[in-house]
Amino acid sequence: MAPNSDVYHPQDALKAGINGALISGSAGAFASAIQNTLHKKNIGALGFITRTGSTAFIMTAIGGTYEFTKYASANLREKNDTYNTAIGVGTTPAVLGFGTLAAVVLSAFDYTGGALSGYKRDPNVDEFERKEHLRKNRRIPIEQTVAELGEGRGYDERRRERIKERYGIDVPARS
Repeated sequence: MAPNSDVYHPQDALKAGINGALISGSAGAFASAIQNTLHKKNIGALGFITRTGSTAFIMTAIGGTYEFTKYASANLREKNDTYNTAIGVGTTPAVLGFGTLAAVVLSAFDYTGGALSGYKRDPNVDEFERKEHLRKNRRIPIEQTVAELGEGRGYDERRRERIKERYGIDVPARS
């Protein structure tokens, strides 16, 4: 798992739930407005509320439920880990009837560091020193590599010798 601090700090689940509902509700209203503009009939300006408003409502409920449950489970378990994300997203299908694939995907995303670009580097370590350490750590002199691995024969030579030894057949060398 991703490294976490040992001390747990409680978080406001209600505030996170409202914040999640507002953010996902805004995204839902935007998606509803897009659905409204793509209708073949003229529905009107308030069609994104009256006709396709269920999209905004469902997304609001999903975001609010997810955020609240994630932080509430973190507070109850007194741990801030990947399982909270799985619990948060896993309750959404129970409430609204959607699939649990979102629980798996978001938990994996949270487990891998919560960023598409990978783990965040330590801000206290100088980047130049970190790269120099990596270069020194990974460089092995060629003499040491040859001494460990040897300059021995390749696969073809070993195969040829093995066939000659077992079956007495000379296999011609490939050119």
